[in-house]
Amino acid sequence: MRTKTGRYSGYIRPFSYLIDLIIINLFAVYIIDFPVHQIIFPLALSFAWVSIAVHLGFYEVYRYTKVIAILNCALKQYVLFSLVVFALAFFYSKRISLPSVVVFISSSFLVILTIKFSIYFFLKKFRVLYGGNSRRVVLMGNSKSVAPLQNFFTDNLDYGYKLMHIFDIGSDKKCQINQMLDFVLLNRIDEMYCSMIDLSQQQMRDLIYFADNNLKTLKFIPDDKQIFFRNFMFEYYDYIPVLKLRNIRLDDNFNKAVKRIFDVVFSTIIIVGILSWLIPIIGILIKSETKGPIFFKQKRNGLNNKEFYCYKFRSMKLNDEAHINLASKNDERITKIGAFIRKTSIDELPQFFNVLMGNMSVVGPRPHMLSVTEVYALKINKFMVRHFVKPGITGLAQTSGFRGEVESDKDIINRVKYDIFYMENWSILLDIKIIFDTICNTLKGDDKAY
Repeated sequence: MRTKTGRYSGYIRPFSYLIDLIIINLFAVYIIDFPVHQIIFPLALSFAWVSIAVHLGFYEVYRYTKVIAILNCALKQYVLFSLVVFALAFFYSKRISLPSVVVFISSSFLVILTIKFSIYFFLKKFRVLYGGNSRRVVLMGNSKSVAPLQNFFTDNLDYGYKLMHIFDIGSDKKCQINQMLDFVLLNRIDEMYCSMIDLSQQQMRDLIYFADNNLKTLKFIPDDKQIFFRNFMFEYYDYIPVLKLRNIRLDDNFNKAVKRIFDVVFSTIIIVGILSWLIPIIGILIKSETKGPIFFKQKRNGLNNKEFYCYKFRSMKLNDEAHINLASKNDERITKIGAFIRKTSIDELPQFFNVLMGNMSVVGPRPHMLSVTEVYALKINKFMVRHFVKPGITGLAQTSGFRGEVESDKDIINRVKYDIFYMENWSILLDIKIIFDTICNTLKGDDKAY
């Protein structure tokens, strides 16, 4: 039995630790003049860095780790490390100036992050061009269960997964499982991915036993009706474990406060810097084409499904269907100026007043009008989950291609999936990324903006 299969890059993580510690200590000598002759100072810096990194998982970067996750962890790493540096500087305040500490923290952060991303993107290119740093994998399950992961492996070569074989479970499951296990041993397979819905409890236990005793990585693909698909966590009431089926990051009061501060600051900048002069201009253009108010307000479902008035620049002629029927392509109700402000998303800007009032956020699931919510709440599984957080002016679903008119149930299903992912993986950096992507999409032009 081999103790290790495949080409694992076991030296990357120790190398990263070593390089980062060298950078920190060199910068400490030449920028803030720490008394390195006193061994306690470089030891304190190094110990603090490693301890925080281990706690946060700063070096736990895998081939499937997203850039936004790396940035989020790096930000936490440097906030905590900065506190240690300032504490040491205060302890040795006679020799160390505050500006030099700021320069040290900023420069070391940029250099370490640059090296980290250089390695990350180098490995992605290396996997595509040379096939190195790869994992040999097999899939087992019915075609419907394994199709998404099969497509992922074949379409994303930069992740380095080499799909060697697919075992389609038919009537004789036992035979297929035995064939897979023999194939895994003969072809030095690194990872096995098996569909849970196609296996009995005993078969899963047998696979776990095989993987443990042959040092193979075994991962199960859950069905969307199974509890394991959820981002669940354990809570303890005294010593009693209780399973929480959904971990919403914005339930945490600190995260909630950070997001609210960001919303207030960002919306104030937009209102003062843009809307203060844009409202009169857009107002004149709207009034010159049709009679009626400048703003259009409509009841939407927000946090905890509470109703609120959502504000937009009016882009349609006055009509009785505005609160019933969504806008469609070449909609005759849309005015000329309305077509322009909808295409450029200018019509959404008054919603920054909603953000300032607290019934919306800059980023979050897009709110739907009441009639739409009523229809999809009954029709689409998990649709109401998106109301656990404040709705947003833009969101992850919108920047991922699911904005505008709902042409089929698939559109709303994918929208819900992205919204739930956002709720369970929120970070302030993810909000900033979504805002940046929204701006880029607006400048490029979105086919669904009509």
